[in-house]
Amino acid sequence: MAVTIVVVAASPLFAQNLTWTDYVSRQDFFSVNFPGEPIVEEFDYPTEYRIALPARVYRHESGLHRHSATVVDYSDALAIHQARADDCRAAGGDGDICQNGGRGEMRGAIVYASWNILNRDGARISHFAYHNTDLVEGHAIHLTNADGSRTSAVVHMHEDRLYILESTVPQGAPAPGIFQISLQFLDSEFKPVRYAQIYSNEYPPPRRVPVYTNGYPPPPGSQ
Repeated sequence: MAVTIVVVAASPLFAQNLTWTDYVSRQDFFSVNFPGEPIVEEFDYPTEYRIALPARVYRHESGLHRHSATVVDYSDALAIHQARADDCRAAGGDGDICQNGGRGEMRGAIVYASWNILNRDGARISHFAYHNTDLVEGHAIHLTNADGSRTSAVVHMHEDRLYILESTVPQGAPAPGIFQISLQFLDSEFKPVRYAQIYSNEYPPPRRVPVYTNGYPPPPGSQ
């Protein structure tokens, strides 16, 4: 009986005892704290306007604790939509039948990804809000799933890449959060990016500002 009590009491601490490490993706220009080395899988992401775009999911599972970062490359979306509209007109179509949905695809990418999360079977929405990470705008979503587990997700778009980060923990476990708040977007030299004003994809990017260790500038006179 004593052994059983110890095991049950320790189980909620499982996620806290994981070894969190800073994982950097040079392919998809982001870093995040994963509780171990993730598995990386490539797949085709179906968009709202029915095209398929290249994507990767970085996934780590520890028992009932699941963490994933999905990155979708939208850089060719406008060209794909233009080619589809041109082919439609060449085949004799006109008007709305051959409409180019590229701009709607780009501007609605965050909304569509959030919609897919919000409409999962059996999930109850406990939080849905505007959100930003280092002033890159996006959405934040919290769900309570049918089995009592909880999911925390953020969705962003930066430099034509869609980022979907999710953490799911079992019922009774501490709320997920360390995964999403550790997200950083990286520049071409793989350095963290932060903006002076809100960044919205497809609009001219605001001025970038330095990213300091622990969020604070170095003391005067330090190197």
